[in-house]
Amino acid sequence: QVQLVESGGGLVQAGGSLSLSCVASGGTFSRLHMGWFRQAPGKEREFVASITWTGTTNYADSVKGRFTISRDNAKNTVYLQMNSLKPEDTAVYYCAASRSGGILSYVYPYDYWGQGTQVTVSS
Repeated sequence: QVQLVESGGGLVQAGGSLSLSCVASGGTFSRLHMGWFRQAPGKEREFVASITWTGTTNYADSVKGRFTISRDNAKNTVYLQMNSLKPEDTAVYYCAASRSGGILSYVYPYDYWGQGTQVTVSS
């Protein structure tokens, strides 16, 4: 069983930056595919970014060029660096882990989820 704990959320003004972290425990992190999703009030959970265990990254069009996903296998941690934040980025951000992979921009391949961290961008 893999446990995921996110941190780094908060309140920031539009144009600012935040860095989220997600620490994994209980599994072989280096063999997990990792993803970040977000969910705004009244909306479905949506894909933000993913990184495979080999380091291949993918981003939602809405964050491409502004967000960067990375991982540090020595620290069992995946990061999401968020720059040029917009009010529409406001949401609860979730970290997720997939053992077997698949289309990582969908929810279905992910076996484990964190509890989420709130990101609020003021205008």
